[in-house]
Amino acid sequence: MITLKDLAATLGVSVSTVSKALKDSPEISKDTIARVKEIAKELNYRPNTLALSLKNRKTKTIGVIIPDILNAFFARILYGIEQESTALGYNIITCLSNESFEKENNSLHLLANGSVDGFIMSIAEETQSNGEVKHLKETINQDVPIVMFDRVANDVECDKVIIDDFNAAYKGTEVLINEGRKKIVLINSLGGLSVGKLRVLGYKKALEQHDSYKGEALVINIDSNEALLNDQLEKIFTEHQDMDGLLCIDNVSGIMSVNIAQRLGRKIPKDLSVLGFSSDEISHLSYPQLSTVTQHAEEIGQQSVRMLVERLENKTKGHTTTATVDFTIELRGTTLPN
Repeated sequence: MITLKDLAATLGVSVSTVSKALKDSPEISKDTIARVKEIAKELNYRPNTLALSLKNRKTKTIGVIIPDILNAFFARILYGIEQESTALGYNIITCLSNESFEKENNSLHLLANGSVDGFIMSIAEETQSNGEVKHLKETINQDVPIVMFDRVANDVECDKVIIDDFNAAYKGTEVLINEGRKKIVLINSLGGLSVGKLRVLGYKKALEQHDSYKGEALVINIDSNEALLNDQLEKIFTEHQDMDGLLCIDNVSGIMSVNIAQRLGRKIPKDLSVLGFSSDEISHLSYPQLSTVTQHAEEIGQQSVRMLVERLENKTKGHTTTATVDFTIELRGTTLPN
């Protein structure tokens, strides 16, 4: 690797002169700056970013930890993070926790040694289920800020970007109630995650507060493993043949429910209305197209970057904020027309 010292020796000038010339210092003549840059280019000189970061305590790099890259929602958030980071002059290093506390913890320790200025992350299912937060607090205490999105740890003081999961599920359930559906079922594939719990509460509150709905809340928990989904969903349709409204708090189970229902002879949306939840990129995979409570994933990613960069560049400490990215309800072919 070519160093500043190598460039200085080649040009017959001091290391200080080379350093200043590469930074367009007014102390150096234009001819010298041009000559230094020409030789640097010919020799393929690249600044030592690690050395610069140790000197300046700034890498202009953000660590991103994603729990599941195969999930379209998280993939779109990562796209938003990358786009906004680039626009603001930052690079990203992405790690996958694959829902594992150990992998998440290892990623934090690996990158918090000066490789990144801060983190953007959605915590792993295992981390949230076990209530593990020590590794998160330790990172923040090392003056490495964290912005959490979607899945957050409420007892960790850091900036957060969320959607109003409770109200999103409430409004989604309301769509089915207003259609006059008599048995509205919620399929929960998110286990004990905070976002799943809030959506279940929103569903139940909507049923309670609408006098026109006489049925009881029915939440059916399923395994999120896609290999098991088909059999689980078919069992639900077999056991609840009078179900006429279905809220799926993820889109994969929503898509599969539409296809299974029609295979079993149910007419969508005449006999059964189905509403999915989350990002809407796969809504076209069912016919008719899936209606969704849509989270704006790219905006979540972009907002996360803006919050972290604001904290890094203004060196704000103490008070933390929670930003709520709005949701929309996109009614397509699996719900009745207004």
